[in-house]
Order: sequence, then structure tokens, then C-alpha cells
Amino acid sequence: MSTEPLPPQHVQGFAALAAQLADRIGTVVLGKPEVVRLALTAFFAQGHVLLEDVPGVGKTTLARAIAAAVRGQWRRIQFTPDLLPSDVSGVTIFNQASRGFEFHPGPVFANIVIADEINRASPKTQSALLEVMEERRVTVDGVPHPVPQPFLVVATQNPVEMDGTYRLPEAQLDRFLVKLSVGYPSEDIEVEVLRGAALRSPDTLEPVTDTATVGEMVRMAQRVHIADPLYTYAVRLAAATRDHPQVRVGVSPRGVIALTRAACAYALINGRGYVLPEDLKTLVEPVFAHRVLLSPDAQLRGVTATEVLDDAVRSVPVPLPDNQSVVA
Repeated sequence: MSTEPLPPQHVQGFAALAAQLADRIGTVVLGKPEVVRLALTAFFAQGHVLLEDVPGVGKTTLARAIAAAVRGQWRRIQFTPDLLPSDVSGVTIFNQASRGFEFHPGPVFANIVIADEINRASPKTQSALLEVMEERRVTVDGVPHPVPQPFLVVATQNPVEMDGTYRLPEAQLDRFLVKLSVGYPSEDIEVEVLRGAALRSPDTLEPVTDTATVGEMVRMAQRVHIADPLYTYAVRLAAATRDHPQVRVGVSPRGVIALTRAACAYALINGRGYVLPEDLKTLVEPVFAHRVLLSPDAQLRGVTATEVLDDAVRSVPVPLPDNQSVVA
């Protein structure tokens, strides 16, 4: 990561463009500004988003709106039990005319990939998507094929109907930078949705920027300054989940890396070239909650990951500029 600070004009330009993107996406994803902001945070941090919510609350609309706003190519994969890994990544086919093998790319070759109901596909097919999420390339018959950049996977899960589904293991959940829930809209917003339902579509969105500019924004996010005490703070937050009596498996080092990466992008969105403790505290739940595995006893008593993370945040002293600490 570069030690040279970002020029103030670059930081302000990033924040202004991110605000325009959020506003544009917000014209079709009504009343959910924080969800939009966190999804953009993952995009700029080169992470991926897992949306877990009931059907019909706008999960797919959010992903399509991000793609439209950045003039990106998007593809949607409907995950079903009979979906094969080659249906996701692509396949090599023998061309009789050229007397050679040709690679036919699958739907994963896009800037934004919507993996709808990812828990309905077999573990083998899930792993095909999770491989490209991590490596940002597909290997078919020993030949690597890089996916377009920037690259964002927005996977959706329906937590209600669990019949015929294959639950994502914790190791695979760990591949997602953030896990978000769109939630039901308020009454006023739902009325507003009904009033303009026919007019609000991601297909009608005018782009705010292009994928090349988003690539520059991703590189800027990698240059955001994090003070050494904040690295220690992030590690201690994760350690607090590992030592919690109601947790069976705490946050891994990959989760700590995800938190600091997300905090860098979040700071820039908020017009700062440096990370504050508040950025880390804000992102603890979306970044850490799906990485915490509760003990069977805690699950029986209805304890949630959010409650455990609240305990962790309260127990770790917040670093101050003069190297002192204060308990949150």
C-alpha cells in the first residue's frame, strides 16, 4: 500500500463521484441509503456482497442498478440444483472449422455478476463461483481466463425456504466481504414504490461514470492511510470474537484484512484519505457477522452474532490520537 498521502482534491473527487453513484442507485433502490453505501464500499474495496433477505425486497435491483450506474456489463445466474460448474465458468468446445478448441466464456465474465439464490446449487457449482471470486480468473482445461475488471459478485440467499438448499459453509461465507440485508421498506417508501413502479427500473438509469474510472477509484482506496494503532484495534476486535464465551469460531485473519480494506473505501466515500475508529466500528457488523460461528448453547438461547459483536466493540478500548485508549 502506498505511503504517499492522497491529494485532498482526489479525495474530494472520489467522495463526490461516490455520492452521485449512491444518489443515482437510490432512485431505483428507495429508502435504503446505508445498504447502497455499504454495497459501493465492497465494490471499491474489491470485495463481494452476500444479500440475505426474503424475496421481492430489491436484492437483484440493487446489483443491476450498480452495473447501470457505472456503465458495466452485468449477468445474472439463477442457481438451481441441476446447474453445472461449466454453466457458470464456461466451457471449451472443439471447432471443426478451425480444427481447434475454443473457450466459450460463461456468465461469470462480466463486471457485476448476480448469483441468485446461491444456496440452491450444489456445493460443486457454488465452489466454481467462489473460485473466480477469490482468483478473479477461471481456469478451464488448465488455461487461465481473467474476468473483466472491476469485478463484483452479488450473491443472494433466501433465509426462509430452506428445503432443497445447500447451506454455504463458513469457509465459503468468509469469501464475501460484507453480508447485507435490504429489509422491508417503510410505509411511505412502499407507497412511493407503488406510485412509480413502472417507471423505476435499472434499465432506465443513466450511467454516472464508467468502469475505467471505477478501476481508478479502486486503486485510490488502496492508498488510504491507516494508522498503526487502528491495525491493532482491528486485530483486537477480531480477537474479542474468538475469546467470546458464546462463540465457537471467531473472526479469521482474512476477516481482519476485509475489515481494513472496507474501512479504506468507506473513509474515501466519506471524504477522508485516512481511516477513523468510527469507520471500523460501523463496518464491524456487515464484515464480521457472517464470519462468527456461535456455540450450540448460544444458538439455542437465541443469541445473535450482532449481540456478540456489540459485546466485542464495547470490550475493546478505542485508540486515541495521543496513543491513549478509551473503552467504547
